[in-house]
Amino acid sequence: MTVKEALREIDLPPLWLALFAAVVWLTGRALPLPLPFTHPPGYALVLAGVGLTLVAAAQMVLARTPLIPRRKPGRLVTGGVFALSRNPIYLADAMILAGLVLVWDAALAAPLVPAFMALITRRYIRGEEVAIATLFGPEYQAYRARTRRWL
Repeated sequence: MTVKEALREIDLPPLWLALFAAVVWLTGRALPLPLPFTHPPGYALVLAGVGLTLVAAAQMVLARTPLIPRRKPGRLVTGGVFALSRNPIYLADAMILAGLVLVWDAALAAPLVPAFMALITRRYIRGEEVAIATLFGPEYQAYRARTRRWL
């Protein structure tokens, strides 16, 4: 395995979430901007994001399709939380990051949430959509027409 292949194997969304979360935390420590009543909604977003991740992951496991990006999907999952978003795990990651902005009093880091979403879209979602469209054709096109990418 080459270095490039090894780096591609560890280039996973949770790593990007951790990196963005670290910047959010550092921002909250260096330039805290506490806003009133943000901690309870922040914790709620983090918990909802974790819950959404668990539900979506369980659906994918039950459908016997890989959770790891860039792997060949075994099946198109369109029910449950996938009926609300074509990318519920990525949506959950964005929810977790937004929640951390609130919990860690890092309002100045709020622009990192849409930046994270843009990075995930470019780095993972677009490629996944091409692969899924190739494998599932009209079934995917129908799903794509009725279900939004994020929410």
